[in-house]
Amino acid sequence: MAHQSSSEYRPFSALVLAGSRPGGDPLASLVGATSKASIRIAGTPMLARVLDALAASPSVGRIVVVGLAPDALDDPMLARKIGESGAEVVEGRDSAAASALAALEAIGSDRPFLLTTSDHPLLRPEIVEDFLQGAVGTGADAVVGLVPFERVRQVSPDARRTVTRLRDGEFCGSNLFALLTPTGCRAVAFWRDIEQHRKHPVRIARILGPGTLLRFLLRRLTLDGAMRHLSARSGATVRSVLLSHGQAAIDVDKPEDLTLAERLLGG
Repeated sequence: MAHQSSSEYRPFSALVLAGSRPGGDPLASLVGATSKASIRIAGTPMLARVLDALAASPSVGRIVVVGLAPDALDDPMLARKIGESGAEVVEGRDSAAASALAALEAIGSDRPFLLTTSDHPLLRPEIVEDFLQGAVGTGADAVVGLVPFERVRQVSPDARRTVTRLRDGEFCGSNLFALLTPTGCRAVAFWRDIEQHRKHPVRIARILGPGTLLRFLLRRLTLDGAMRHLSARSGATVRSVLLSHGQAAIDVDKPEDLTLAERLLGG
């Protein structure tokens, strides 16, 4: 178990979203794993790699894993890593955003939170620290980590990522989110509302605002403008932190992602 000296202050609690989609995760089924979190990359379960990165991050204290399938603990390496990191395991809900909100409400803390996911095997302590230090410097309620697409291509020129194209650049998500104040939870609630309507574009347009969607489609929306709009819609001040680590944008959802992560980790 990771120990913390009385003189050492680790301000952030980390929530790791580890639930699978309803009906099971296709990638886990493909490789014969009990859950997505327990898929092994270069011999180590993905969640174990995330826990290692968080436990080694000076800014992270409490670690909570949300929505992990009980049979994932049948993996002895994963069970051991959870014990070594001192992570707690709590139940999830039927979606990532709902799981995050439920965990935040149940745990309660006077600390700020870091949200990340279990399918982020390339996460490193320096990525976590760069993001959290940058997030604190924004003074916002909620912060999202983004990676310029050019940085991702430097790591893997053929990487296929979801890219948000704005007027002032192309950006990929990093599955890193910081909630710095209690008001930041409003951004998670906003995310949940969008997630609930993900199969209904008209409803999402109403939530986001048709004018903003049009500017986005025409690439007239800047990153700062997008953050200001999210702030207005969610009721929380939302800002972004740009990360220089291209691997921060590489999570594992598809077989080709698995192959890429194996290659980058030397597996």
